[in-house]
Amino acid sequence: MTPIGRSTDGGTTAQRTVLISGASIAGPALAYWLHRSGYAVTVVEKAGALRDGGYPVDVRGTATEVVRRMGILPRLREAHLDVRRCTFLDADGGEVASLSPRAVAGGAEGQDLEVRRGELAAILYALVRDDVEFLFGDSVDTLDQSGHGVDVTFRSGLRRTFGLVIGADGMHSHTRHSVFGPAERFHHYLGYCFAIFTMPNTFGLSGEVTVWNTPGRAAALHAVGEGEELHALLSFHRPQPPVEALRDPGARRDLIATVFAGAGWEVPGIVDAMGEADDVFFDTAGQIRMPHWSSGRVALVGDAAYAPSFLTGQGTSLALVGAYMLARALAAGRDHTAAFTAYERGLRGFVAMNQALVGNGAATLFPTTARDLERRNAMLRGLVTMPSATARPAHSALALPGFPPVR
Repeated sequence: MTPIGRSTDGGTTAQRTVLISGASIAGPALAYWLHRSGYAVTVVEKAGALRDGGYPVDVRGTATEVVRRMGILPRLREAHLDVRRCTFLDADGGEVASLSPRAVAGGAEGQDLEVRRGELAAILYALVRDDVEFLFGDSVDTLDQSGHGVDVTFRSGLRRTFGLVIGADGMHSHTRHSVFGPAERFHHYLGYCFAIFTMPNTFGLSGEVTVWNTPGRAAALHAVGEGEELHALLSFHRPQPPVEALRDPGARRDLIATVFAGAGWEVPGIVDAMGEADDVFFDTAGQIRMPHWSSGRVALVGDAAYAPSFLTGQGTSLALVGAYMLARALAAGRDHTAAFTAYERGLRGFVAMNQALVGNGAATLFPTTARDLERRNAMLRGLVTMPSATARPAHSALALPGFPPVR
């Protein structure tokens, strides 16, 4: 490999340096492919250390081929959570249907993976930690593209210049806000709010998901292993985002208590458990839709550019595929402008197909009217008698192109 910053005849070349903001999924995946291509990569992460925990995530379709090419598929298979059934309950806790999770999500038996988000992040980090510079406990403050690179000032006061900057900092991306403008321009609210957290497994659940529904309200318990904590979700419909609840934890608790007042089954206990949890994450369900994913020497990847929302179950897969496609475009030897154009051209159709899954996801999991809920229940009962084993076409709609050889 030609040393970074040097040409083969000993002359100096333009530095191939990249700053990636965000060390969750898309950031380390992109770092792996860029380092392989000869880039000097720095990853900055505002958290003080790698984040563990988090709701289980899915790796499906084209993304499975990405992790295979990264050499981590065997480790992910070992980490796979074998969730055997998904049970839907009515308002009083009676069983509506119990079936394979893949029948609901459209997964491919024996191919798709479900892993703890923190475990996937740790596997990706371990893959690159010896080759990539990580700056934990810091974040980007300002970006200046007026020179021949991107002058970056960090919150710590550190100042450095990079050839490129990539925002992999999630749906509420600071990079996107700094370069492209306020989130309101790109965030499309989908009519739902949700809270996720962990709680004690007092139900004896193991390897299963239980979902309670009434029109416009849902509670779910995800048991990934026997005797472990449960991943809990509370979701509800709101025509407009609850701005105050997004800012104020007290207002958030009051809103959820009001929404779920009088709920049946075990929902009151789940709401109480949320009040005692120290890892509550509350947000609105939405998508990021942008006309362009790059500006100058700055580009976005994963949720920062094209979050599909948790209703599709494809956020992690899009992050992995997007990281591969962006790195592939940069590795092809083009200048950054041409590379960013190729990245968008190669990925935008795949993103659009997966974002379109949101209609089916919302209708299946969170109907907002009694009529839609009954239709949903009838559909689920039909899947019990005639289970679907076919993966959704959107999951594998992109045939992953080859990666350019190291030059």
